[in-house]
Amino acid sequence: MPPRITSRVSLTALLGTPVTDSQGHLKGKLKDIAVATGPDAGNVAGLVLKTRSGLCIVPSQEVMETPAGTLELRRPSALVPLKDDGNFIYLQQDLVDRQIIDIHGRKVVRVNDVELEWMGQGSAHLLRVTEVEVGVRGALRRIFKGMLPRTQIEKIAVRFTPKVIPWQFVDVIEVDPARRVKLRIEYERLADMHPSDLADILEDLSPAEREAVFQSLDEEVAADTLEEVDPKLQVSLLEKLDEEKIADIVEEMDPGAAADLLAELPEEQSDAILEEMEPEERQEVEELLEFDERSAAGSMTTEFVSVNENATVQDAVQALRSFDGDPESVTEIYLLGDRRLLKGAVPLARLIMAQPESRVAVLADARVLSCPADLSQNALAEMFDKYNLHALPVVNSQGRMVGVVQADHVISYLRERI
Repeated sequence: MPPRITSRVSLTALLGTPVTDSQGHLKGKLKDIAVATGPDAGNVAGLVLKTRSGLCIVPSQEVMETPAGTLELRRPSALVPLKDDGNFIYLQQDLVDRQIIDIHGRKVVRVNDVELEWMGQGSAHLLRVTEVEVGVRGALRRIFKGMLPRTQIEKIAVRFTPKVIPWQFVDVIEVDPARRVKLRIEYERLADMHPSDLADILEDLSPAEREAVFQSLDEEVAADTLEEVDPKLQVSLLEKLDEEKIADIVEEMDPGAAADLLAELPEEQSDAILEEMEPEERQEVEELLEFDERSAAGSMTTEFVSVNENATVQDAVQALRSFDGDPESVTEIYLLGDRRLLKGAVPLARLIMAQPESRVAVLADARVLSCPADLSQNALAEMFDKYNLHALPVVNSQGRMVGVVQADHVISYLRERI
């Protein structure tokens, strides 16, 4: 038989509540509530009381509500001195007034109060966290606490629409190195978020919280997120990481974005990171670092799909399957002749409709647009606007294809000018 909800209460209302024994003798006042982490997350591990002898803790099932609005201990012997081993989150100390990540809403919010419920079954009387209040209602409760009776405060609070986050969508950032629970974020939930949403969250956090969240990400997710944040924030996020860790992240980035990032770092640090990178990725980034960042080559990526001009559709599909870059960035396949001379481009939609044995050259556009590597970013933006481009191949002075400029790079450049 599942427990039944006997009553709901806010943390603000509970704090300071007198706790007595069965004879009415005062044993202490409620100072905080300890909540379990890990598999038992959300379950109240114990009520923290301020007593004459110091802070003590008692399991919530050893406490019951009284008609007078106080709390009563079932067994005073269950009240023991608090020994903080770092396995709890304390709602008042660690949560109220702190910024948290709302995974469901993909944003950072500030906690104003916490909602709990008493769960009754037989003689047991358990307390459980249900949701976090991030709206005006919680703020009002705290403002008027001690000034008005609890019942009157609730009459005012109920006039405001609650703005809450269910506890299962709350991830608490704890950055105090003295505590074992430094970060309680389920990686899978962060990894499922779009990199731009993660970037927005990082920008809204304090430096210490930002560092804790970023270091919890694996290299691939960290790389995708890093590409979405402001260059100054990129540098800040990498400050506490060693060169080997940074190299692992940079290797997962688009080569163009990686080159832009390394260009923002001190030359000595940039060289040290390049030394830690795998030879193939290092060569790609080093080649891009040689270009003027204000040119087309400085905005391009070297990750694109190409086949020989004599290839078949089946060959092109295989090249797509073997592509290690971001598949969402591919809008066309480029045809290259001898010495990587650009011969044409085939849109993916046209490729999908063709027979496997067809030659890709037959499907290619009669004219293929390209730009020189030293083309200015202003001229590059004008080309994208004039021809409504999604991507534009970049060629060197010999006509050899060296990279591709994606539309999002041009959009980022235009935003910077506004």
